[in-house]
Amino acid sequence: MEPLKLLSGLACPLPLANLDTDQIVPARFMKQPRSAGYGQFLLHDLRHDAEGNARPDFILNRPDAEGARTLVARRNFGAGSSREAAVYALVDFGFRCVVASSFGDIFSANAVNNGLLPATVEEADLESLFDYLGDQPAPLKVDLERCRLRAGEREIAFTVNPVWRTKLINGWDDIGMTQRHRAAIDDFAAERLRVFPWVSPVRPALPREA
Repeated sequence: MEPLKLLSGLACPLPLANLDTDQIVPARFMKQPRSAGYGQFLLHDLRHDAEGNARPDFILNRPDAEGARTLVARRNFGAGSSREAAVYALVDFGFRCVVASSFGDIFSANAVNNGLLPATVEEADLESLFDYLGDQPAPLKVDLERCRLRAGEREIAFTVNPVWRTKLINGWDDIGMTQRHRAAIDDFAAERLRVFPWVSPVRPALPREA
């Protein structure tokens, strides 16, 4: 994954609470491979009318939102089912950070595993951020090393699981995190082989009798 330390770009306000994973990406779009991209399906039923036409006034359909990197929503973002495709849709659309006052647990884990930061802020700070954004995209800096958002002259603290923070800053997935301890793992394996050679799965073959 691409490391994430400092993110600068547009933030889009989406002042809706309880956006669940089925709203983020409806299940009927989950038949295609990830390689085909899920960004076009992000919030599909909110972004389109009953005839499938894009709603021009929806924030993500507006030209001034193009290239936005952060989405700002309300509490309980990503609740519902464990579908990882919800995170795919956000990432493929271009987002690398979602700010909300709370997140679905599984959504948060899936987000980090795909390089998307779930930044949790206090309700009062979230309202301040919405005041700053109004109804249009605006510049926002996300400093993951300091866990701070910079919105104009305002600085807002956010929280994220410390292990997830480390993974995102370094661009590590779970394997990358494990490889940090490669030397200790190798030392343990060598010592285990020395003490319990008969349980080693890679014991050398015995020589054949003549």
